[in-house]
Amino acid sequence: MPDRPDAYDSLARGPAASIAYRKYLGRSGRPGVVFLGGFRSDLTGIKARHIDRLCRAQDRSYVRFDYQGHGASSTRFEDCTVGLWLEDALAIIDQLTEGPQILVGSSMGGWLALLAGLQRPDRIAGIAAVAPATDFTETLLWARLDEERRREMVESGRLTIPSAYDPAGYVVTTRLVEEGRRHLLLDAPIPLGCPVRLLHGMQDADVPWHHSVKLVEALAGGDATLTLVKDGDHRLSRPQDLARLGAALGELG
Repeated sequence: MPDRPDAYDSLARGPAASIAYRKYLGRSGRPGVVFLGGFRSDLTGIKARHIDRLCRAQDRSYVRFDYQGHGASSTRFEDCTVGLWLEDALAIIDQLTEGPQILVGSSMGGWLALLAGLQRPDRIAGIAAVAPATDFTETLLWARLDEERRREMVESGRLTIPSAYDPAGYVVTTRLVEEGRRHLLLDAPIPLGCPVRLLHGMQDADVPWHHSVKLVEALAGGDATLTLVKDGDHRLSRPQDLARLGAALGELG
């Protein structure tokens, strides 16, 4: 059954901002699950809905939400930053969940899950990430721009980049890139103590699978695995990919 676009609750994030979310309160006693979506994605995506069905079947608590600037949440996308989205994720964990949680992150959500795990080590029981776009503002956005495009972005404060998911492209701001540098992880050991499960398609045109190899190498904890899907794309939303994600979640608790 498809999601109703108007069926969500709202969490206040200050006097003029709010986050749209959906919550299922399970009673299984297993760790709850929080889904962190990707860049320009929302809580009605295929993976978010799949995990919803899985958690309901297991009677485990689950929250999926839209960052500010995404989906049904407030705030203009152009006014958002990685730090703001991290604060949104932490607000969801702190205010809408109890006990240990497993974070499931897709693309940018994988980066945010790692950052949230570092901020809330006593609350996060594990992280499962699909094509984690760790440090994407620097290594996958800024680093791919030639000098002319960088100059254009700095001078105008924004740049429209092409996207396979939107014919109009995505507007990204200089502020997004500059603020993102405060949250970079891959150039030093990542002192994350919880177990981590990564899935990555080798046909991913957005986040190369080598990016996840570098992430595994950077993780300081010993319980981290990476599953490469030879014919998988960035989204990994086929039935067999969703089954792998469900299995990874099951391994974590």
